[in-house]
Amino acid sequence: MTKQEIEEILAIFQESGVLEMEVQRGENRLRLRRGPIEQERMVSSGPAPAPVPAPAVSTPAKPSAPDPDETLVKSPIVGTYYDAPKPEAPPFVKVGDRVEAGQVLCVIESMKLMNEIEAETAGIIAAKLVENGRPVEYGEALFAIRRLA
Repeated sequence: MTKQEIEEILAIFQESGVLEMEVQRGENRLRLRRGPIEQERMVSSGPAPAPVPAPAVSTPAKPSAPDPDETLVKSPIVGTYYDAPKPEAPPFVKVGDRVEAGQVLCVIESMKLMNEIEAETAGIIAAKLVENGRPVEYGEALFAIRRLA
């Protein structure tokens, strides 16, 4: 990829509002990901898996100022986020679902162990902040739950 192509891809990424995008041309791959604090830009060359289309995003990134009526569910570990117990299964929760304290929201695979992440409070899922199959860091926000009045 040329510098001009990368700059064009960056412009498209910034205008689109998607959380993550990956483009592959030959052996060059460009992956862009919006994080809670900074934007990750990674360019690599060499053999890579088949290109992955940019995922559709159902919810926008959360604003920097948190809503006082919302609680963020954060990852207690580093691992891979999954929104369903199995690939063919429906997700544990969707945006707009009502959840109870202790209800499983997702699983995070870490060191070949599947760790269930539960809601700490009852409410409505206001936003899903991570895409299925993506790595998450310790303390990274996974969901925003709007508390019930």
